[in-house]
Parts: sequence; structure tokens; C-alpha cells
Amino acid sequence: MSQFIAVVGGGERSTQALLVAEALRRAASGAGHRIDIEVRSDQGVVNALSDDAIVRARAVILIGTGDLDVGRFPGLPKLETTIEAVLADVGAVLGRAEGAELAGSVAATDDGVRRIVAITSCPTGIAHTFMAAEGITQAAKALGYQARVETQGSVGSRDTLSDDEIAQADIVLIAADTQIDLARFDGKRVFLSGTKPAIADGKALIARALAEATLQGGKKSLVDTVEAGKAQRSAQRTGAYKHLMTGVSFMLPFVVAGGLLIALAFALGGINAFDEANKGTLAYDLFQIGAKSAFVLMVPALAGYIAFSIADRPGIAPGMIGGLVAANLGAGFLGGIIAGFIAGYVTAWFNRTIRLHRNLEGLKPVLILPVLGTVVTGLLMIYVVGTPVAGLLSWLTEALRGMQGSSAIVLGLLIGAMMAFDMGGPVNKAAYAFSTGLLASEVYTPMAAAMVAGMTPALGVALASRLFRSRFTASEREAGGAAAVLGLAFITEGAIPFAASDPFRVIPALMAGSAAAGAISMTVGAELKVPHGGIFVLPIPNAVTHLLGYIVALVVGTLITALVLRITKRPVAVL
Repeated sequence: MSQFIAVVGGGERSTQALLVAEALRRAASGAGHRIDIEVRSDQGVVNALSDDAIVRARAVILIGTGDLDVGRFPGLPKLETTIEAVLADVGAVLGRAEGAELAGSVAATDDGVRRIVAITSCPTGIAHTFMAAEGITQAAKALGYQARVETQGSVGSRDTLSDDEIAQADIVLIAADTQIDLARFDGKRVFLSGTKPAIADGKALIARALAEATLQGGKKSLVDTVEAGKAQRSAQRTGAYKHLMTGVSFMLPFVVAGGLLIALAFALGGINAFDEANKGTLAYDLFQIGAKSAFVLMVPALAGYIAFSIADRPGIAPGMIGGLVAANLGAGFLGGIIAGFIAGYVTAWFNRTIRLHRNLEGLKPVLILPVLGTVVTGLLMIYVVGTPVAGLLSWLTEALRGMQGSSAIVLGLLIGAMMAFDMGGPVNKAAYAFSTGLLASEVYTPMAAAMVAGMTPALGVALASRLFRSRFTASEREAGGAAAVLGLAFITEGAIPFAASDPFRVIPALMAGSAAAGAISMTVGAELKVPHGGIFVLPIPNAVTHLLGYIVALVVGTLITALVLRITKRPVAVL
């Protein structure tokens, strides 16, 4: 079954337009197709097409004259015909529409010019990237088409395609020798090629692309489109946060590997496994790999990939070197964050400011940007930033180590509530980044509070769905088992489906349980040296201290979440 949409422009001929719509509807039904039809005449608009119908459509039939508002259908195969043609042989019109759908043919734009958007890229991101872009641009100009080309080279993306340009394009041409993310082109006709055809014969490549391009992905639902737009706007509003989280995500493998190796070293050689007296033993060597290698790279990795997020590949070296300078100065993860942002923005500024001849452009990513970015970042860290940040980190470290009684409870409550508030969102990640960053300073109590508080939301809803079945739908009860597994593995996002269906009752319950778990963890002084893994890392000796109290925190937090859900959630109508 094919999904079509049609727009009938009747003008003064409103009666004929309605007859055309009825004939199309009957013919489509008889042929096993689904069709939504909008009629536009001097009498107004009848059965206006919904956004969802447009998103689902495989082709659009444009009938008659007048303003059909064709701008709503970018990238859809179009068939243009007349009222008389439909009334004379509606079956033939539907047959032509099927042909347009299968061929993916694209009509020219309103001004008679086809619009092409393209991306070029090569492994080194220098010569072939820009030569292919030039080939496509010149070929399109010679053919009378409009073309916009985005280059993804060693200095990052240039002339980035906007959403409007992509939406209005008739075709997307990818001339690349590297992997290109095609997610933003879903619903568009896309043709994939290497860079060589674009360089050798751009006209032939464009002609082939217009004839052979295929639909990328599936049509997105209206909900998916709205959610994607929200996510994009959120990312634009929180650029600095996005850069920080990029650094944290790349840092985590170093933290996890180092933490597990340190825990294994303690398991094999005891708490003094790192003493010189144990040199040559497996425990000593594992500690050296974990503490003296993996943990040493934590801060440089954090800084390097913050800079990478801002300035692309040219920012990595200045960022990592700046991060290592911060670590050597004792500025720790706070210094690493600052070094990453300095390196990223400085390198990006140099990249925008320095203009070279195309033949010398390849010097920027491998020589000019890394050297200038590293010099500026390193000097600023040594002479301006490093010492005060090191002092701040030292004060923070001592304050956290000295936390007892009410102050520890307050910090545990705060970390716990933040971990459950948005379950993997910005607030959750802020608490987690704070906790993991302190591992490099050998402050382990916040990490323990963060992980136990991150396990309780999914475990709590899973328990509640079993104990208080009347509060949950059948699908939610089925999802409870999966949520339990995710919770045990410290994947807080397992609670998201439950929170999404009833946020004002579920989220407060999750926050209550997680806050209690975090507070108990901080109160008993539990320390966790491994930043991920959930209960599966707890059996490792010395991975967590005060293990019994830590388990109590997990159990109590889970029970509180379940009990509060029993109170806040109402019985569902159908069990």
C-alpha cells in the first residue's frame, strides 16, 4: 500500500475540484492505496493536509492551478496534472503517481532551478575535500542548478548546511571517502559517491545522482520531528555544557579502566599493594597501570575532548597538553575543564582568523593551529589560571574529606536528588561529572553517593510495579523487569518510560529515594573507586568501602521510591 497526498486547486471551479477529490479517493481505495486530499478553491480550504499526513506521504499529486502551497513538500516526488486529466482517466493519473514514487523523481523548484546540497570529505581532509567541492560547485553552475557544498576537512566543517537549505533541496549529494553521518538527511533523496567522480566529471556525477538517488531512512513521525527539534534547540542553548559532556564521555573509559585496575590491585595485594616493597608483583603492576597511567590521562583526556568539541581535531593537542599542564600544577579536573575551554576557543579563533592560500591550507591542522593553541593555552595555565585553581581544588578536596554529620548528609541529599531529577539529562550529568572528576583527587565519597542514587530510580519503579500493580498499566508492569536490570547496572535511564507517562507523580518519588540513598551513603562514609558498573563491581574487594552500609543505602532508597510511588500514583483505569 502506498501513501499519497493530493492538493486540488479549483479556483472558481469548486464543484469540479470536489468531484476530482472524490474520484481520486475512490480510485485510490480500489487500488489499495491510501490518499489524503486537500481542496483549495475560492470557497476556502477543505480537508487541509495535516503535518502527519505530509510526513507519511511517499508522493504528492498537484492538480489544477492557483496557490497550492507546494513549499510544504520539500523533497517529496511530485506529479503535476490538470482537473480535466483526472476526470478523464483517474486511473492513469494514479499510475503516473506510482511511477513518480518509485523513481523518486523530483520536480524543478518554483523558479525552475534545481537545488543541490552536498558534502565532501576525504581521509586527510585537505586536497580532495576542497577539489571535490569545487567540482560540484562548477558543474552545478554550468548546468544551471543551485548548489551548496559543506566541506568536512581537517579543520572541521566549513559552510555547514542549514536545516532550511536541506529542507528545500531536491537532492543530497555525498562525495566522500570517509563515513558521513546521514541522520539529518532522513526523508531526503541521497546519492553516495567518492570524491574522485566529483573531481573528474562533476556534471556526470550530478546527472547520475539525480537519476539514481534513493530515499534516506524512513519518514519521521510528527512526534519524532518535534522531539528532534527540541533536542537541537536544547543543544544550541547549552553549548558549553555540550562541550563539557563531550570531554566527560571521552574521559570515562580512562576512569573506569583505572578504577577497576586499582580495585583489582587492592584485591590481590591488599591496601598497600602500591608500596615499593611489593614491586614486581602483579598487584603492584596493576596499580601502576591503573593509578600511574590511566588516572594520569584522565584530566588530559577531559581537556582534550572539550577542546575537540569546540574546535574539532585541531583542538585535541592543545587541549590535552593544557590538561596535562593543569594536572602537573595540581589544578586537577577543575584546571582540566578550564584548559579544555581555553584550548578549544583559542584554537577555533585562530582557525577562523588565519587565512592562507589553498595550497598552504594543509599546514593549519598539522602545524599552525596545534602550535599556537598549545602555546597560548600552556602559558595561560602556568601564569594565570593554574595556581588559583590548584588552590581552589585543594580547598574543595579538604572540605569534602572533612565532611561529617549534617554537611555530609546535605551533600548526599543534593547529589542523590540531582541524579534522579532528569535521569541522564543535564542535571544528572552535572552531578556525575562532579563526582567522577574528584576521583583524580582521591575523593571517593561523592562517587559512591552518585552511583547508589543512580541505581535507585529504575530499581524503585521496578519494585513498585510488582508490589503495587494497580498503579501501573500492563505495559509498565512488563517494562519493570527490564528496568530492574538496568538499575542494577547503574543505568538510571531505565526509569524514563515511567517518568514520561506521569512526570509530576513519578519524578518526586524518584528524587526522594535517590536523595535518601545518597545521604545514607555519605553518612556511612562509603567510598567508591570505580565510576560505573552498578552492583556488578561491588564484589571486587576494596572497590567500595563500608559495603554493608552501602547496600543498606541502596535498599532503603529503592524502598522509599516504591512507597512514595504507591502514595503519589493513582490506580489505573484498566488493569
